[in-house]
Amino acid sequence: MRSRYVQLSADEFRARLPEALDIYVRAMRYPAGTAEQRAPMWLTHALREGWRCMAAFDADDVLLGLAYGYRGRPGQWWHEQVRHGLSRRSGPAEADRWLMDYFELTEIHVRPENQGHRIGEDLLHGLLDGVPSANVLLSTPEGTSRAWKLYRRTGFVDVLRDYHFAGDPRPFAILGRTLPLEPLEPLEPLEPR
Repeated sequence: MRSRYVQLSADEFRARLPEALDIYVRAMRYPAGTAEQRAPMWLTHALREGWRCMAAFDADDVLLGLAYGYRGRPGQWWHEQVRHGLSRRSGPAEADRWLMDYFELTEIHVRPENQGHRIGEDLLHGLLDGVPSANVLLSTPEGTSRAWKLYRRTGFVDVLRDYHFAGDPRPFAILGRTLPLEPLEPLEPLEPR
C-alpha cells in the first residue's frame, strides 16, 4: 500500500477533524462519545505555538493516520502534570532537563486496519523533521502495544513510568528523546512472487 504524507495547515486539520477523531477513537478503543469531548481540545491545540500536523492519505484521499504536536510550555496542563510527577520522582533538575525545551508529541494514531505498514513511523519522522526543540516528549498508556514498539524502535527512553494524570485512573509512561531523529531507513523493495 502506498501512502501519501502531507503536512496539514490548521484549516486543513479543522476540515479533517471528524475523520481524525474517528481514527483516534477506534485506535484507542474509546467509547463513541469520546470524539465530541476531544474536539474542542484538539482545536485549541492547533492554536498553540509551534503546532504542526502530519497526515497520511491513501490514493483515494482517505485519511489513514495523523500525528500532531506543539512546543511545550509552562502553564499548559500536560506540562504542569509532567513537571509535578517528574520533580517528585527524580527532582527538579531532571524535570528542567526534559522540560526546558521540548516538543510535545500530543497525538499519533493510525486506522487499526492500516497499522503494521510503517505509517506511524513515517508520520513520526515527518512530524518531527525540522522541529527546533532539543527534546520530544509524549505520554502513552502503560502496556504492550504497537505504539510502544514504535517508540522504542525510534529511540524513546523512559522519563517517568506508571504516572497517573489527574482525572485518569490508567497508568501512563512519559517517554522522551533528543532531537533530531535519525533518518528513516528506506523500505526494502518487495520481491516479485
